[in-house]
Amino acid sequence: MNVHVFTAEESNPLMTIAPLLAQQPTREARRARLAVNILFFTNGAIFASLLPRYPDIKTNLALTNGEFGLAVAAFPLGALLAGLSAGMLVRRFRSSRVAIVATVLASLGILLAGSAPAWVALAGGLFVAGAMDSITDVAQNSHGLRVQRLYGRSILNSFHAVWSVGAVAGGLLGAAAAELSVAPPIQLGIASAVFSLMAVLSYRLLLSGPEPLEPAGESDSRSAAPNRSGGMLPAKAKYGALLALVIIASAGALVEDSGSSWSAIYLSGSLSASAFVAGAGFVALQGMQFVGRILGDRLVDRFGQRAVARAGGLIVLVGMGLALSFPTVIGSVIGFGLAGLGVSTLIPAAMHAADELPGFRPGEGLTIVSWLLRLGFLLSPPIVGAIADASSLRLGLLVVPLAGLLVIVFARVLSPVSRLEQGPVNESS
Repeated sequence: MNVHVFTAEESNPLMTIAPLLAQQPTREARRARLAVNILFFTNGAIFASLLPRYPDIKTNLALTNGEFGLAVAAFPLGALLAGLSAGMLVRRFRSSRVAIVATVLASLGILLAGSAPAWVALAGGLFVAGAMDSITDVAQNSHGLRVQRLYGRSILNSFHAVWSVGAVAGGLLGAAAAELSVAPPIQLGIASAVFSLMAVLSYRLLLSGPEPLEPAGESDSRSAAPNRSGGMLPAKAKYGALLALVIIASAGALVEDSGSSWSAIYLSGSLSASAFVAGAGFVALQGMQFVGRILGDRLVDRFGQRAVARAGGLIVLVGMGLALSFPTVIGSVIGFGLAGLGVSTLIPAAMHAADELPGFRPGEGLTIVSWLLRLGFLLSPPIVGAIADASSLRLGLLVVPLAGLLVIVFARVLSPVSRLEQGPVNESS
């Protein structure tokens, strides 16, 4: 049995962290971080530019809540069917190339959905967009984690914060176009061209070379997961941890979907808000999600993923619960905003933890969680739509505070402490 003797530096966290705070990332790392930010921005903006047009599309195609929910569910269905290929594609073609190609194809799917003359075309466009989005998701997060290892501290939440900025920008673009009665094909055609070009131009700034191989000796350590007492758990324990991470990520996905799929319909239909104000629910959710992700890296480094996730789950439970209990336009917009704040770090936290789970090949845990969290996106629209048709959309949106409760319960699988002291990783190791 190996016994580790703590040095003076290890017994004093400030002595361990201080040298890292003085380190400056390399020029290559800074350029790659900018490029990954561009990928996350375009990924958020492309899909969000369609969302404020949902009420118009639903009305023009004369769809019921249930039919609309089924069409929207084609997006996560495409993601589920294509998502497991992402890890293989990344290992074979590099995360940089895969992210950019999938981004361009996703934008074409969104354009098809926004121009749909019938339910089949709407569902088909969303299916293609969802399939490509799931591949982009894994590729850009994989590349972001490469950059994070070069920085030696948490920066993954900042990438997701930029995704929220892109989503807000796309949502405002769509809301303004809806208010001005701009035809969806024109608006989405311009958005597709601009955001696709941004993604393509980012390629030269991304990290070069193939994805890094697993460091020597790490494969043995991945055969079992360490428990809190420093011992080793059986290898099968990794599947329990993986399931908990999927639930946490799916809860975040479900809350995000409530803002993207239903906030505009709920505000315009149930609460009679104008077309522009109806888009405020999604913008509020993404805007507050951005705030949470900007603060998230520092909070995670200070308090650990577990405490931050539990606090977020409580904010979702209380914030959206009160908004649905006392429905008003302003209160609902605030409720969606608090929901976005609460889930801001959940998906990055689950992805980070999954990428480091013992017993999986590099990128495998990340791919599985990214794939399975799409269940939240797949199941949420038809469930909420069915409840709305049977009762009311307000009742269907109770899945949001329920998601917050699930996060509080399952957050124990996340790390309770900071990993800042690990320092940067050399990809050539």
